[in-house]
Amino acid sequence: MSTARQAPFSYPGLERMFHERGRLAICTCLIAHPDGLSFTELQAACDLSDGNLNRHVHVLAELGIVTTEKQRGSGRPQTVYRITKRGRQRFLAYVDELEAVVRDVHERSQAGAAHAKLATT
Repeated sequence: MSTARQAPFSYPGLERMFHERGRLAICTCLIAHPDGLSFTELQAACDLSDGNLNRHVHVLAELGIVTTEKQRGSGRPQTVYRITKRGRQRFLAYVDELEAVVRDVHERSQAGAAHAKLATT
């Protein structure tokens, strides 16, 4: 018997690394800005403290989901963050799996409501 039949609610595509609010925000933001964002821009867009953003970006970089690039210009050096090709693929697969969860919840709640309505009439 397949695992999907044994555990229809296991959702193996939900990767734990993305399943945290800060990392979800960072990846969503970087998907929307493929040219990358500075630390300050990413921090403002995700509403994260310096420490939280730094820690989450560090974890995502270690896993090859995001890259960091120090850019030097006329002034202070700036760090730019981008999502990698592999990171983009993995995150979009995660979002697809999350959409499956939402569809299942809606379908099963409607079926449960219809069943409950029949039982009470």
